[in-house]
Amino acid sequence: MPELPQNQLWRPSRRQILLRAAHGFGALAFAAMQPGLLSAASNGRFSTRKKVAKHVIFLYMDGGISQVDSFDYKPRLEKEAGNPIKMEIPKTQFDDVGAVLPSPWKFQHYGECGMHISDLFPHIGSCADDLALIRSMTSAFPEHTNANYFLHTGSGLQGRPSMGAWWTYGMGSDSEDLPGFVVLNGGLVPPGGLDNFSNGFLPASYQASLFSNGAEPVPNLKPKEKTPEQQRRKLDLLEALDQGLLGQILPEDDAVRSAMQNYETAYRMQSAVPELMDIAGESEAVRKLYGLEAEFEHTRTYGALCLMARRLVQRGVRFIEITCPHIPGNDRWDQHSNLRKGHGENAKAVDQPIAGLLKDLKGLGLLDEVLVVFAGEFGRTPMAQGTNGRDHNPHGYSIWLAGGGAKGGTIIGSTDEYGYYAIEDPWEIHDLHATMLALMGVDHTRLTYRFDSRDMRLTDVKGHVIEAAIA
Repeated sequence: MPELPQNQLWRPSRRQILLRAAHGFGALAFAAMQPGLLSAASNGRFSTRKKVAKHVIFLYMDGGISQVDSFDYKPRLEKEAGNPIKMEIPKTQFDDVGAVLPSPWKFQHYGECGMHISDLFPHIGSCADDLALIRSMTSAFPEHTNANYFLHTGSGLQGRPSMGAWWTYGMGSDSEDLPGFVVLNGGLVPPGGLDNFSNGFLPASYQASLFSNGAEPVPNLKPKEKTPEQQRRKLDLLEALDQGLLGQILPEDDAVRSAMQNYETAYRMQSAVPELMDIAGESEAVRKLYGLEAEFEHTRTYGALCLMARRLVQRGVRFIEITCPHIPGNDRWDQHSNLRKGHGENAKAVDQPIAGLLKDLKGLGLLDEVLVVFAGEFGRTPMAQGTNGRDHNPHGYSIWLAGGGAKGGTIIGSTDEYGYYAIEDPWEIHDLHATMLALMGVDHTRLTYRFDSRDMRLTDVKGHVIEAAIA
C-alpha cells in the first residue's frame, strides 16, 4: 500500500492518544457517563457569575399566546372596540386585518406587586409576587416554524442545538440514571418538529429524550433479553466492540462515544423511569394542587406533566421542557378564530398545574434553584383576524420567569397603548437565553462549541442579560 502524503496522515487527538497509551487512561472515555465529573469542570470553564439556578423547567406555550388577553392589559382596546386601529401596522401573517378587538377576559391586580393579569390565569395570578414579567419580548420571525427554531435554538434555521442541549453541554447533569435534557410531551409536537429539541452539531448524547404521560413513557425501553445478566453481557460486548473502534479505527469518535453513553443511560433508565412515574407516594394535597383530580381532562394531563417535571428536578435532570396538551378543536394557542374557546380551554388546562408547580417547588425549598420559564414563540395582534381571532405578532409580547434567582413581582418593559409594539426596553430571544444562562452562573459569550471553523454559541453574536429580571 502506498504511503499517504504527510498532510493526509491521521493525527490522533489527545483523547485518542490517552486511549491507546494505557488501559488506565481508557476510563477517561467514560467521563461523560458520570455526570458529576463533567459539570464541575464545565461550570469552571464557562462561569463568571454566582450560580443561583441549577435546573430549568421551560413551559412552552406552543402557538403564540395573546399578550393582550393574558399579561398585558390595554384599556384602549375597550375604548376603540370595533373600530379600525389608529396606527400604522405591518403586513400580518395572513393579511386579514379586522377591527380593534378587546379582550373577552377581565384583568385583575394580583399580589403585593399589583401585577395586572387576566381572568384566563387566576391561579398563576396568585403567584404574581414570584414572577418576573417581561412585557416587551420580540421575535425576528412571524411564522411558527422559524419562530420556534429561534425560541428553542437561537437561530431561525433548522439544525442548531436546542437550549436544553446547550445546558447539558455546558453544565453537565446531576442525574446518573436519567438524561440531562428531557421533553415531556403533552401531545403536541410543535411546527418544526423534533429539530426544536435537537443536539444539532453537539454530540448526540446532548439531544432531548422525549417522555410521555402514559403506560409507556419512553418507547422501547423494556429489555427484550430474558434475564438481567443476559442483557448486561450484551451491553458489555457492545462496549468492548466500541472501545475497539475508539482505540484503533475511528479518528473521529464523538458518535461512538455518544452511542456508548446512550446505551448505558437507557440501561439505567429501565429502573429509573418506572420509579419516576410512580406517584403513589404523593399526597392527596399535592394531587389537588396540580389539578390531578380536576374535572377537565386536559388539566389532569398537564398537571401530571408538571408533577413529573418536579420529580425530574429532584432526580437531578438539568433541563425539562413541557409541551402543550392536545385539545381537540384547538390549534395550540394559535387562535386565528374562536379566540374565546381556544384560549379559554388552553388556559384551563395549564393554569392550575403551573401555579401548583410554582407553589410546590416553593414549599419544598426548591424554587430558588429551579428557573421556571413561561414563553411562546411570539404574541398576537390587538385587532381581529376576521371577527373573533388574532393573527401572529412578533413585535411585542409577554413572557415570564420565576424562581432560580429571577426577581419576583417585577414588570419589565412595555408595549404601546394597543399592545402591538415593544416600545420600552424591547428584548429579543438572544437576550432571554443570555439571562437564563446568567441565572445558571454561565457567561453566554463563553459557552461555545467549535464547529465548521467557528466558535458557535446559543446567543450567536448577540444577547444581553436582562439585569432587571435578576434579583
